[in-house]
Amino acid sequence: MDKTDEKKVKENKDSGFSQYNINFGERTYIMGIVNITPDSFSDGGDFFSLEKAVYHAKEMLRQGADIIDIGGESSRPGHTRISAEEELKRVMPVIERIIDETDAIVSLDTMRSEVAEEGLNCGVHIINDIWGLQGDGRMAEVVAKYDVPVIIMHNKHDTYYERDIIEEMNGFFKKSIEIALGAGIGEDKIVLDPGIGFGKVFEQNILVLRRLNEFKKLGFPILLGTSRKSSLGRILGVPPKERLEGTLATTAIGIMQGVDIVRVHDVEENLKAAKVADAIVRGILNG
Repeated sequence: MDKTDEKKVKENKDSGFSQYNINFGERTYIMGIVNITPDSFSDGGDFFSLEKAVYHAKEMLRQGADIIDIGGESSRPGHTRISAEEELKRVMPVIERIIDETDAIVSLDTMRSEVAEEGLNCGVHIINDIWGLQGDGRMAEVVAKYDVPVIIMHNKHDTYYERDIIEEMNGFFKKSIEIALGAGIGEDKIVLDPGIGFGKVFEQNILVLRRLNEFKKLGFPILLGTSRKSSLGRILGVPPKERLEGTLATTAIGIMQGVDIVRVHDVEENLKAAKVADAIVRGILNG
């Protein structure tokens, strides 16, 4: 480990969620999505330039986002993989600007350990792994090295489930948690994401949304990412950018079942929905 790495590791030590003034259970937290891609399902190409991406992130912060989630590779069904070099070329300039120019909590959405490490060395606070530490064998090691939180998402290469879907998903999560703890990632740094739209057909997505509260039995905070997704499009019969109302419905439903973070494209509207849901579910009348 060179001196730069040592410095970054030291800076990130004990950087659990409480250090970022995120205290799960007090309220629902809003994660704003910044996709630096030409081909994401909802906003592909909208924020592909550095200036547009940085402006969009700052606008989300102004609207009340607690976390900014930056990703450089589309994970939509049928997407074409890009190289690690291309992913880094897309995300690093944006990460550097956001960290230098704001006080944002920055999450890096990547499935590659080498991209995660570059981001962490630059000051990224959270790693969001859509393969739940099971895709890249070094990911857990890298997250543990920098002692940062990780979002473990459920994923699958197909949509076939031999047993009850929640039972199988919990099995996946238990394996990921074992990998995390074995690598030295603290329990207080783990968040679970059921991965709506990943390894699931429409009916399975709806079932998972109906039973979100069952994941709470594992004892970790839950992140919900339904924003503008195809399941909402199928119900409403509208394109991605016209799925706001559907997203708001799932935000409220998620909060009623104990979700702690919602990952969204439309920060201002989802924050308002979360405030109302928090007032009803958690008894939070301010903030």
